[in-house]
Amino acid sequence: MPLISGLLLFAATVAGMEMFAYVMHRWVMHGRLGWVLHESHHRPRTGRFELNDLYGVIFAIPSILLIYGGVQGGWGEWATWVGAGIAAYGAIYFGFHDVIVHRRLAHRIVPRSTYFKRIVQAHRMHHIVESREGTVSFGFLYAPPVEVLKARLGGREDARVRAPKGASTDLDG
Repeated sequence: MPLISGLLLFAATVAGMEMFAYVMHRWVMHGRLGWVLHESHHRPRTGRFELNDLYGVIFAIPSILLIYGGVQGGWGEWATWVGAGIAAYGAIYFGFHDVIVHRRLAHRIVPRSTYFKRIVQAHRMHHIVESREGTVSFGFLYAPPVEVLKARLGGREDARVRAPKGASTDLDG
């Protein structure tokens, strides 16, 4: 496979993973079965890990199998590029979601660009809801404009909105 084809397949896989992640987050993780693990992510963490972290292990399995199959199993170079794209999305997700947004590792990164501010605020709006129903913003690399999310969240009767410690439930905060 030519290098340019492999790189295009890699990039398409990373982009496709955002769509896959949206579907999984919206209808599996916030569904009846997936909420068993994901609920821990919508509660204050009491240790270094939460049950939701098992999703990282689950979603790494196809990447590992594809890379192994592409490199050692004779499946073809396409499998290696797709597996690497899945792994890259996982690394981007970890860096954005776990490190920048949830600060699970100490750092001094301050989102300054309009894009990063929007993504971080959208994800925080997702977490203001404690229940599996009624939340907004299920993507990780793309989010609708914050004003749209505020309107959706404000109109949800099924959302159990968490009151921030020592603050009002104003979505602008």
